[in-house]
Amino acid sequence: MSRVSRRSAVEPFYVMEVLKAAAQRQRSHGDVIMLCAGQPSTPAPEAAREAAVAATSTQVLGYTEASGILPLRHAIADHHRATSGIDVTPEDVVVFPGSSGAFTTLFLAAFDVGDTVAMTRPGYPAYRNTLQALGCDVLELDCGPGTRYQPTVAMLDALPEPPAGLVVASPANPTGTIIDSEELAAIARWCEDHGTLLVSDEIYHGLSYGRPTASAWRTSREAVVVGSVSKYFSMTGWRVGWLLAPPSLRRPLEVLTGNLNICPPTVSQYAALGAFTPQARTELEGHRARYAATRELLIRRLPEVGLRSYAPPDGAFYAWCDVAHLTDDSVGWCRDLLADCGVALTPGVDFDTVEGHHMVRLSFAGSTEEVGEALDRMAASPLLRP
Repeated sequence: MSRVSRRSAVEPFYVMEVLKAAAQRQRSHGDVIMLCAGQPSTPAPEAAREAAVAATSTQVLGYTEASGILPLRHAIADHHRATSGIDVTPEDVVVFPGSSGAFTTLFLAAFDVGDTVAMTRPGYPAYRNTLQALGCDVLELDCGPGTRYQPTVAMLDALPEPPAGLVVASPANPTGTIIDSEELAAIARWCEDHGTLLVSDEIYHGLSYGRPTASAWRTSREAVVVGSVSKYFSMTGWRVGWLLAPPSLRRPLEVLTGNLNICPPTVSQYAALGAFTPQARTELEGHRARYAATRELLIRRLPEVGLRSYAPPDGAFYAWCDVAHLTDDSVGWCRDLLADCGVALTPGVDFDTVEGHHMVRLSFAGSTEEVGEALDRMAASPLLRP
């Protein structure tokens, strides 16, 4: 019998099971509306696609530097200076095969087996599952509506001892909430004072609706900032992410990613260069305006559908909804909703190990028309009636 490691026994990412079931429904009925996937429904910007075509015509597209091509690191640094008002140099930037590759490499570089790393609950499950697979102990901070589903310094002060790391996300998945800039600054100072590595997931920056976002690097250069072209830039499948890393971590990150990945996908790096152009920015701001319109539709119609309790969707493209009045089995309820009306939602068990059985995540990254049709179907479904 083949050997299987104990550390591989992590929880599955249940949204992938939803995607599988939705694909089966699409083959049999052809009517699925996908409100489950956390990705834009639009392609990469035209300038990025043109850059990819040009690269395939003029470049060898062999291996690059392990930490990414220098022009891309320049573009990322310029992007952070322009959007967050922080001083970033190309030397601060390490590029990876997606932010997922960045997280895995960072956790390997920063934490040892047995280290305790804190994260929010609800929170993105891959943080927890990756940390556990690497032998870390995960401490979940219970973040409910009283703190807008985000951590606070008071929560950190209440811990018996400072953790080795803290992962925060703003805007967050699955809630869409944003940490107030003053609170993020206070968290960054607390982490620096207590020897805790702050990992600030900022991959949804650019997707906010009236509430400002801030970068952890405004306060602490000992923090690590995570970025990606996946969300705002509409390039999920291209797999380009990056870290802004303090000097002490840059060489370990470079050595590890060189061994684990060789380098980020070369053609994707050249495509990403196109995503940082003014031409692409105009297109991407059009996407953000569409998300904003769809968000307004949701806020108006969710109570009509029967979903009256949800997190404030101030950023990203998610509504984190409480369905306790309808079910205590979000996995089964999402499965039944898909079978009943062809609308695919994500059960909350992915994101919350305690309360997720009565929560669901709804993505409004699709077109306004699609989301409106999905809400019409849900309103007509008996599953939305207590």
